[in-house]
Amino acid sequence: MAGSALIVGASGIVGSAVADLLVAQGWPVAGLARNPVARTGVRPVAADLQEPEALRAALSDLRPTHLVLATWSRRATEAEMIAVNGAMARNVIAALEPAGSLRHVALVTGLKHYLGPFEAYGQGRLPETPFREEQGRLDVPNFYYAQEDAVFEAAARDGFRWSVHRPHTIIGKAVGNAMNMGTTLAVYATICQEAGRPFRFPGSAAQWNGLTDMTDARLLARHILWAGTSPQAADTAFNVVNGDVFRWSWMWGRIAAWFGLEPAPFDGTVRPLEEQMAGDAPVWAEIAARYGLAEPNLARLASAWHTDADLGRPIEVVTDMARSRRLGFLDYRATDEAFFDLFVRLRADRLIP
Repeated sequence: MAGSALIVGASGIVGSAVADLLVAQGWPVAGLARNPVARTGVRPVAADLQEPEALRAALSDLRPTHLVLATWSRRATEAEMIAVNGAMARNVIAALEPAGSLRHVALVTGLKHYLGPFEAYGQGRLPETPFREEQGRLDVPNFYYAQEDAVFEAAARDGFRWSVHRPHTIIGKAVGNAMNMGTTLAVYATICQEAGRPFRFPGSAAQWNGLTDMTDARLLARHILWAGTSPQAADTAFNVVNGDVFRWSWMWGRIAAWFGLEPAPFDGTVRPLEEQMAGDAPVWAEIAARYGLAEPNLARLASAWHTDADLGRPIEVVTDMARSRRLGFLDYRATDEAFFDLFVRLRADRLIP
């Protein structure tokens, strides 16, 4: 069932993948951002989600059937995150309400639904793994819950259907994204290669030895399209991962080999990327100049803090996909191949040498 879409966060790691998929499927697509990035087939809409009146004016001539909420705004405290991100979701839905066109709203959150917010990440009593959707919410404030509540309340009022998508760490291509492990590791490997530094796993022994999984952005895009057009998936929250599991003790060697590196032995010591890469901005600028790369600003490519949060977890994190499988979504993606595909695309776009 085709329609038309408004993607909030169309230049991000998830939104760009959704936009590319829907455009390829022939959907009219608009992409909303404060400063939209030109994207083939996507109508740019410039607006601030925190300014309701200006937002309503910017969206006044749009009648999307599907809304994809794939953005968030980072703040210093979880209380601020809740206030800002909950309001942004409410504001964009309210701005579209006069048109009466919405049939489905897809909200992208993540596994912090089960792990807790940044302030209390992986702490306290957590659900058992693999994480399952029916495990529900933790008894701590979380901006994901505020976003969900905004969607649920609007759906009850306006009559549209909804889906919530909870990916694990996402592999995808987006410059300037704050949650981008794949590009971060590609940049780190390049610096190690060029500077002759050891390619050291930055995380915990629990992540090195334990099972985990990840989410390819393009698989997530297909999941969002499936949930928005499949009646059996309506009004449901879903975990979304690739379908394979791995240990970082294996994956680290796979990534190293792609870059022609020998991985450094792991002795159980956590060596955060934020510390390893603290002085690497000029190193990267020099590499970019040497190879004529498109982005010399390290901060726009690497998000060491977020990669450290994922790889430094003290617990094993594995995600159950049974709910999607039972309802008909059967897509699969090998995670090492997702990394390699990203690295090829980064090289083709002159983001790594």
